[in-house]
Amino acid sequence: MSEPTQDNIIDLTTERARRVHDLNEKRLQNVRAAFISALPLAKPVVKAKKKNKKKR
Repeated sequence: MSEPTQDNIIDLTTERARRVHDLNEKRLQNVRAAFISALPLAKPVVKAKKKNKKKR
């Protein structure tokens, strides 16, 4: 029988961390979407610059 090569070995700790990260990211995106739909941000209003008054 041949020995398993290093390419076939899967680091379960890394894979679990990646999966947990993906789940947390999905949950975060859902929460962000809920906040955006509940409390939409107003578009910023561009204020005109005031002209300085001349000193006499």
